[in-house]
Amino acid sequence: MKPFSIKYILAFAQSATRIYLRCLHEPVDMQDDNEFLTVLDYLYGKSLMLQDTGGFNRVLYFYLIDSLAHIDYTAGIYAYNYGSPKNIIGAEYMRWRIDEEKKGDRAKFPGFINWLRENLPAKFAALPSLWQMIYDTEDPASYRSFRIVPDPDSKKPVPAGFFFAIIDEFFEPEFLKSIYEDASLGTLFSSYCAQH
Repeated sequence: MKPFSIKYILAFAQSATRIYLRCLHEPVDMQDDNEFLTVLDYLYGKSLMLQDTGGFNRVLYFYLIDSLAHIDYTAGIYAYNYGSPKNIIGAEYMRWRIDEEKKGDRAKFPGFINWLRENLPAKFAALPSLWQMIYDTEDPASYRSFRIVPDPDSKKPVPAGFFFAIIDEFFEPEFLKSIYEDASLGTLFSSYCAQH
């Protein structure tokens, strides 16, 4: 028997999905070129393999992973429906992290970001944009229902280009070097915690 091509298998899977969705009386329009699937693929292609994550400041590492989870969840909501297993699993993590961010020095992180803005503006400006937007008390951006919402007044979806930019910022070598316990951002955060 002749093996099927990938193109044939994908075409069959899409048509089978459309038939299945019709039976469920669901909308049948599936985007063939879902740009948010590309965003997720881009995120999943990144790696911390060359970093010694055990040497990262534990709180900064928590917020790094937390930010990546928010990026993943927000892009996932745009790429898949709310009820998809991927989004359900993501939402469960998001519910868990609400209590986790209140533990120990993690609760001081938002204050630290605002302290940097007021006292060390150059350090603040070098932070990933998502940290600046979400934790700066003067910025309207926030996490709403676990999604990244840069502009609460806008009803438009966040453009895919925004995700590519913020993903790259979190994987910048200079940023990753700075969050080690004994590196610039790591020591600043430790000093901040000792004083607050």
